[in-house]
Amino acid sequence: MNNNTKDISIFFAKELDEKKAKDTIILDIKKISFIADYFIISTAQSPTHLKALSKNIIEKLKEKNINRNIKCEGNPQTGWVLLDCGDIVIHLFSGEKRDFYHLEYIWQEAKKVSF
Repeated sequence: MNNNTKDISIFFAKELDEKKAKDTIILDIKKISFIADYFIISTAQSPTHLKALSKNIIEKLKEKNINRNIKCEGNPQTGWVLLDCGDIVIHLFSGEKRDFYHLEYIWQEAKKVSF
């Protein structure tokens, strides 16, 4: 796999879908924010599922030799885990927390990336 940020974002989104995450989206935020280039937002079905999704992403980073200095914040029990991969930020939510924080609305100016 190449180290192209968009391709890696698509890879992560597909991995999340494959692991039964719900409503996964990729937002291209590079023209509207300096925080990152892409946000990936996805919903887990339980705290256990949330933990498994975040663990899978970290394992895939290592397995595919994707050079990212990942930082993990949050806790599956709180309903939100954030994986900061530098230019890609992955937000894994419980359904309740996703509805509460509604990042899609906050970042509504971002372009959605198809995958």
